[in-house]
Amino acid sequence: MKNAFFLCCLLMIFVSGHSQPPPPEKWVKIIVSPEKPDWTYKTGENVKFNIKVFKSNVLLDGAKVSVEIGPEKMPVTITKELTLKDGSVTIDGGTMKDPGFLRCTVKTEYDGKTYREWTTAGFSPEAIKPTVTVPSDFREFWSKAVEENNKLPFDTKMTLLPERCTDLVNVYHVSLQNWRPGARVYGILTIPKKEGKYPAVLKVPGAGVRPYNGDVGMAASGIICLEIGIHGISVIMPQQNYDDISASWTNQYWVRDLHDKDKYYYKRVYLGCVRANDFLTSLPQWDGQNLGVMGSSQGGALSLVTAGLDKRVTCAAPTHPAMVDMTGTLFDRAGGWPQPFGDKLAWKTGSHQDRLQTVPYYDALNFAREIKVPVFFTFGYNDDVCPPTSVFAAYNIITAPKEKFLALETAHWIFPEQAEKQREWMIKQLKK
Repeated sequence: MKNAFFLCCLLMIFVSGHSQPPPPEKWVKIIVSPEKPDWTYKTGENVKFNIKVFKSNVLLDGAKVSVEIGPEKMPVTITKELTLKDGSVTIDGGTMKDPGFLRCTVKTEYDGKTYREWTTAGFSPEAIKPTVTVPSDFREFWSKAVEENNKLPFDTKMTLLPERCTDLVNVYHVSLQNWRPGARVYGILTIPKKEGKYPAVLKVPGAGVRPYNGDVGMAASGIICLEIGIHGISVIMPQQNYDDISASWTNQYWVRDLHDKDKYYYKRVYLGCVRANDFLTSLPQWDGQNLGVMGSSQGGALSLVTAGLDKRVTCAAPTHPAMVDMTGTLFDRAGGWPQPFGDKLAWKTGSHQDRLQTVPYYDALNFAREIKVPVFFTFGYNDDVCPPTSVFAAYNIITAPKEKFLALETAHWIFPEQAEKQREWMIKQLKK
């Protein structure tokens, strides 16, 4: 019964787009690994990478590979072309003089198809420091924005979804006025049917546009849950509707109006997260004390933002958070998604100056500085979307109680074990 319940919870997480499941097995498999079991070295210490190529789970003798090594998301510093006797080899990957991550990418061709894998060694990651600065009026800017948003009436709309309800849980499609008159934030509320007082959790979404199912499992365990979308549209439409929207007005929304801190797309998003908490804490079933926030990728960023911005939050659980230390690229190291300064040539010619004025107000790391409650991170060294360099910058800056659960080999996906750990931690925090 426990396993069935957990699998149901995982399915809801994956469908909601918070993270992807592990990738399927490949016809030809490349395994790249640092020699140290924890993949972690001290700055100045040399790393050796073990490379193995398998076909039908047998080492592929004579496999030809190309190897590229360099700091993650930065120019390659070492290249090699090798023929693997007995299908394996160990190479010297060099070192890093500054804290960060060194990535070894290996490619091979078999029967006309190219296969690619990578691994990433960390160098003193606990010493990584932020590059993003804090605007002098950061707190004032956001306090004023929240205050202005609070002047809008809730205009709450709740519609029961009988087909989604269970014997233990009621499920509602909810919307609230947010950001400006007529604009709304939508979500799925799951709430225990049994009378009583319950803790609550806000689930914030990964990037993209999609419908949401709500978290019936969380509510069945005795926790009110509100899972929101961020685009001001219903979250119960057919998938084709979202595909059409994604291809039009929301395409590249993460950089829309990034030149202006008052117009940037995420202003309505961050305020919508606080507005969702306003709703949760207004429910008569809320216990009046415990309020969590959790999500992955973009949702990981929104978890940090909400916990830093809203002092009612009592715990946060981000998975591989995006939008942290986004200015890293300007300091010749990996910056957080969406890497708004990825084109350094454009930056050097001055065309990104306006972005630099806006980004510090929205960088999730600056909100992480404000967090005073327990935080649980889970992420991996191989993430090529939300780089571990940027994630560690955020993790290291937090002075509140914090934990991390590393799944070293994960790229921008998660193991079921990560979802389980995150969920167990959240439930424990909310039911203290």
